[in-house]
Amino acid sequence: MRKDLVIIPEDRPGELARIGEAAGDAGLNIDAISAFTGGGKGIIHVLVDDDERALDVFTDAGFDVKAARNVVVVPIANEPGALGRACRALADAEVNIEQAYMSATSDLVIICDDRDGARAALGLD
Repeated sequence: MRKDLVIIPEDRPGELARIGEAAGDAGLNIDAISAFTGGGKGIIHVLVDDDERALDVFTDAGFDVKAARNVVVVPIANEPGALGRACRALADAEVNIEQAYMSATSDLVIICDDRDGARAALGLD
């Protein structure tokens, strides 16, 4: 099961670079990432190929990893309407999306209130 790691660094130049460097030095590929700031902190969501090892790598690099949340990873076409179709399937199944972001390979990463329902609605089972 893939996990979304939530990292809360200080809002200052170089923090995202440090995350990328720590992952790279450890041989971890970052499959998807979402980053923004607010209230003097960064909020970074990272999907990597080995979440257990990534937790150790980021913690050892001095990052505050606040959560490791289960996700649904959905391959979607890189074309108009693909996001809408995927999200409509979830809405019709009454699955609430709590967060979503895209990977570098057009996979939709979803954190939701019903992982099994989401997988079924998206035809992933």
